[in-house]
Amino acid sequence: MKLALYQGPSPAGDVAAAFGAIELGLAAAAAFGARMLVFPEVFLPGYNHCGVAGLAQAQDGGWHNALVAAVRRAGCGITVGYAEASGGRVYNSALVLDAKGDRLAHYRKVQLFGPREQAIFTAGDRLCQFEFEGRQVGVLICYDIEFAPHIRTLAERGVTLILTPTANMLPYTHVAEQTVPSQAVNHAVAIVYANYCGTEGDLDYCGGSVIVGRDGAVLARAGAGEAVLLVELDVPLRPGDLSSQIADYRKVE
Repeated sequence: MKLALYQGPSPAGDVAAAFGAIELGLAAAAAFGARMLVFPEVFLPGYNHCGVAGLAQAQDGGWHNALVAAVRRAGCGITVGYAEASGGRVYNSALVLDAKGDRLAHYRKVQLFGPREQAIFTAGDRLCQFEFEGRQVGVLICYDIEFAPHIRTLAERGVTLILTPTANMLPYTHVAEQTVPSQAVNHAVAIVYANYCGTEGDLDYCGGSVIVGRDGAVLARAGAGEAVLLVELDVPLRPGDLSSQIADYRKVE
């Protein structure tokens, strides 16, 4: 199975631009046989846009329908962060669709970062996992991945792969460079960490998106600019097999 991530600038409230990037990213990933493409945090409508709360949509709103159509056209699944409106509240959420447009998972960020997020969003109250291509997969969003108890809980439930939309900004370069690999090897999970690049408002994003194997090895890493990364995953081993502690990922050359 091949997985991909997209690193690019924030749409900054331009939803049409966001869907343009989604369409292009899906087409590129699908051309190389990827089964899932991971986008950054709150990609719809942009993480640091002042109108995030006003643009937020319900789970089954217009964004959802447009994403279903996009993945069906491309033949590639998507994991994408978005601002979710529900019951008068706004959540920092991620939606996972397969290539047919079926919903595999929906997750609300549990570990909100800083006063801005806490002022806009309501924290989620549960972790999520789902089966994809014979694997147990989890979703965490940005700051979540820095908390070992979340990863340990998912790993204890059999998760071996975590998809992570993120919006990591300077000066926190250590997260992609050190924290993500160490979390991966400590819990024997692969991590796909999809970040922004460029500037949005008063934030300068780190770039440096990374895909890390279960042994902590970096399989692919982006630089400071727009990029699509692709890795291939081998067939998963049986649950409980001691050899599953060995990384079973390799970078596609």
